[in-house]
Amino acid sequence: MSLWITVAQATTVLNVVLLLGLSYIWGRNYLTFRSKHTLGLLVFACFLLLENGLVLYYYLIDPTLSAWWHDESLVPVIVWQTQMAINVAQTIGLTFLLWITLD
Repeated sequence: MSLWITVAQATTVLNVVLLLGLSYIWGRNYLTFRSKHTLGLLVFACFLLLENGLVLYYYLIDPTLSAWWHDESLVPVIVWQTQMAINVAQTIGLTFLLWITLD
């Protein structure tokens, strides 16, 4: 397995963890304050969590697609580089969002 695959998978796992933390905080805040803003943040986190969970499922569990993703002869390196860049950018954004939320 190449470095691109490993980084893409690891950042997806980290994104799921960050989104679970953000969902918990925003869910707790919504129950406390009942504002539309916190509800919007919670809905955003839930949809992004669903997307990242689905990607993680395809990377690791799905019998057809996980085998396809792991065969480096089937997936060009540019695809993995792009996927990795997207996942890393998302991780940076979510980390910053969590930092702001906790501040």
